[in-house]
Amino acid sequence: MKLLKTTIFLLLISCSFLQAKTDTIEVFSKAMNKSLKATVVKPAGIDGLEKQLPSVYVLHGAWGNHLDWHKNVKKADLLQSLADLYQIILVTPGVAPFSYYYDSPLMDSVQYETYISKELIPFVDANFPTIKDKNSRAITGLSMGGHGAMMIAAKHPELFTAAGSMSGVMNIDVRTWVGNEDTQEQRRKSQQEMLGDIEYDYPFSPYTAVGLVNQMKQNGIALIIDCGVDDFLIETNRQLHQLLLENETPHEYTERPGAHTWDYWTDALPYHMLFINQVFEKKKIRSLD
Repeated sequence: MKLLKTTIFLLLISCSFLQAKTDTIEVFSKAMNKSLKATVVKPAGIDGLEKQLPSVYVLHGAWGNHLDWHKNVKKADLLQSLADLYQIILVTPGVAPFSYYYDSPLMDSVQYETYISKELIPFVDANFPTIKDKNSRAITGLSMGGHGAMMIAAKHPELFTAAGSMSGVMNIDVRTWVGNEDTQEQRRKSQQEMLGDIEYDYPFSPYTAVGLVNQMKQNGIALIIDCGVDDFLIETNRQLHQLLLENETPHEYTERPGAHTWDYWTDALPYHMLFINQVFEKKKIRSLD
């Protein structure tokens, strides 16, 4: 019994230590008149130190929430280990299931581009020890979150120095998706409700990543895009890759074995963090020159 009590005590101490590095915040959105949760992961040992760190926003996919990247990855404490390794602050926001991080022209309850860019980021910068400069801020995400990361970065180059997508919906046109017709029809209907009639064919709507390639070129934001070869969104990623090649936008593009799974995203996130950290380091060196 004494051993059991000691074990429970140590577990409680351990959990308390972990909680000190991870905060769940609730941010009120004036744009949507509602509060949304996000999780902030800090490197171990920074509390109480006068130190400002880069920040990376990591977006979830459809049906997800602010805890997806914490509960569903296949390596325990993956985000914490990456925050510790690179000495960065990771933020995982939660949004509505099929919002795609849009600002809907039709629905006041779907204004997630505004929420991320004008409400969440200022809140995090005001309450956590972040470097409040675009050269130390990045955004990435999976699936729907990949779309959100690329879209928001393209529209807000004043906020980010790097953006990424893992298995992202680089074209919301469901005709470019492979298989699962029932899901495609559901997404098409939700797009109609949120966006109304938009241009799905070239030159594409600005509500989809492939319609923002000119902004991506002009902005000069470092881009990393990857997708599994067995992913149902592989063709949308190849399409964006080709458009970026045609307009000569520098970007990292990778296809690897894998599908639309947490096994794939668990492996992909460390590559994104390595890429983003290298961009941060380059910007830091240039600022010192």
